[in-house]
Amino acid sequence: MRAVLCTSHGSPESLKIEDVPRPRLGDTDIRIDVRAASVNFPDTLIVEGKYQVQPELPFTPGFEVAGVVSEVGSGVTEYEVGQKVMALLGAGYGGFAEEAVTDQHTAELIPEGMDYTTATAFYSCYGTSFHALVQRGQLRAGETLLVLGAAGGIGLASIEIGKALGAHVIAAAGGPDKLAMAKAHGADELIDYRKQDLREAIRDATRGKGVDVCVDAVGGDAFHAASREMAQGGRLLVVGFASGSIPSVAVNLLLLKGYSVVGVYWNTFVQSNTEEKARNSRELARLFAAGKLQPLVSNTFPMHAVAEALKAIHTREVIGKLVLTVP
Repeated sequence: MRAVLCTSHGSPESLKIEDVPRPRLGDTDIRIDVRAASVNFPDTLIVEGKYQVQPELPFTPGFEVAGVVSEVGSGVTEYEVGQKVMALLGAGYGGFAEEAVTDQHTAELIPEGMDYTTATAFYSCYGTSFHALVQRGQLRAGETLLVLGAAGGIGLASIEIGKALGAHVIAAAGGPDKLAMAKAHGADELIDYRKQDLREAIRDATRGKGVDVCVDAVGGDAFHAASREMAQGGRLLVVGFASGSIPSVAVNLLLLKGYSVVGVYWNTFVQSNTEEKARNSRELARLFAAGKLQPLVSNTFPMHAVAEALKAIHTREVIGKLVLTVP
């Protein structure tokens, strides 16, 4: 099969497309004929050798795919050949290829009315955001939700889910185009942290009461500003570090303000809480069918243009999601 191959850590330009052996199928695995693969910020890090997952070289990046089940292991009970699925690859890589293999519990049937491109943009972003807000953040109707990096995949998903849960949503992003998209997806208030002091803007937007729940996929200075404007009993959800800077926590703020900093790692949740993850997926499918969730794919790339897609992600100028299409 054809696949994107990383033979040495470095820039996206070093990636190649080559013929490689088909991945081995385990007893509880499904084989997927990949039709689309989401491009995510961790994909850039894993190619550079900077991610927490460090596969042996050579490897194929990409951890989120959508396609058709072409083969099932002897112990598979949940899927049949021919079904359309979206999946998070358990290994954390292997998706930028014509075929991918993953455990049956890391996949979901694609909701009715959703195409492959939308499905691969939907699965981990909306799954992560729902898990973050419901299980980790325990967001309640009437609370104030701050979304940092609001125009990214996680950001837009968090806005939509937050609104569906009854929150008042403040979206923070850099530039008018990103804020306009956040507004279109349901944000109540907007902060442009290229023009405004983020901490002061949060204080103004909350009338000095602070933020009940914050979704942070940015890290760096944005985290530090939000950490100083959390409400008593608030929950600051750490999802990622798109800024490239991993912040430290001033624990005296936790003591004085009585809020929590909570880690969110959906990959582990998917593999260790299968029943709860399935309930989340059913609710997300219901919200999608009701028109309350509208995943945004801003651009698609053929597989041979993977370097261009990864470079675009690295600039942090992308709105929504980027997707590789696989012939």
